[in-house]
Amino acid sequence: MAFTARQLITQAYYLTGIVSRGQQTASDQYISDGLNRLNAFLAVKSADIGMIPYYDELIFNAVIGKQAYPIPNLLDIETFTFNIGPVRYSTMRASRQMFFATGRVDNIESLTYQWHFERDLDGGVLYVYFLPQDTYVFKLWGKFALTSVALNQDLTTILDSFYIEYLTYGLAEYLCEFYNQVPPRSITMRTQQYDQIVRDISPLDLTMRKVTGFAVEAGFNYGDVNIGRGWRPSQ
Repeated sequence: MAFTARQLITQAYYLTGIVSRGQQTASDQYISDGLNRLNAFLAVKSADIGMIPYYDELIFNAVIGKQAYPIPNLLDIETFTFNIGPVRYSTMRASRQMFFATGRVDNIESLTYQWHFERDLDGGVLYVYFLPQDTYVFKLWGKFALTSVALNQDLTTILDSFYIEYLTYGLAEYLCEFYNQVPPRSITMRTQQYDQIVRDISPLDLTMRKVTGFAVEAGFNYGDVNIGRGWRPSQ
């Protein structure tokens, strides 16, 4: 069943008591203010990746010799890999200090093994090293900004029902502040409860990956990539 941004805004006004349900209709000015506040609320939540409950995959081709890849609406990268044919290869995330301030030859074109991500205006930039020597297929999983919505847009096509409910209460609190009105305690408590629920839906993967120098078998290296294409005969 469709649920539009207009309906969300109207319900938020009812929650605040600014518009009385069953006795008043939200004016065009109220609806306009509500849409502006709703999109502002979405923008602020996009600044905190913990409040975005969805991870999405992005697949694109590398460009030979290109280091920086601007990606609209991308806020954070969880994993980044590339494919040579059907074989997938992992890469290592590097800190800003490690990526930009350690000694290296900048223009080497080879198999990418290291990457760094920086937030930018309306998205982010993925930096890779070595520079790609071929048009590999890059694959990343990350969180993307919640986009602004239109008044008659069906929100159920882009958001789950629980997140629409969360936005309704969040917008109600925003509207109270906008109209210089103290929000009802029930709204404040409900918003805090929903904040925690949304934050816990898709937490960061904090799994640790340890490298040992005492392994019996040699570790994976780029000889495997160049010669074996990722495959080894059984020992």
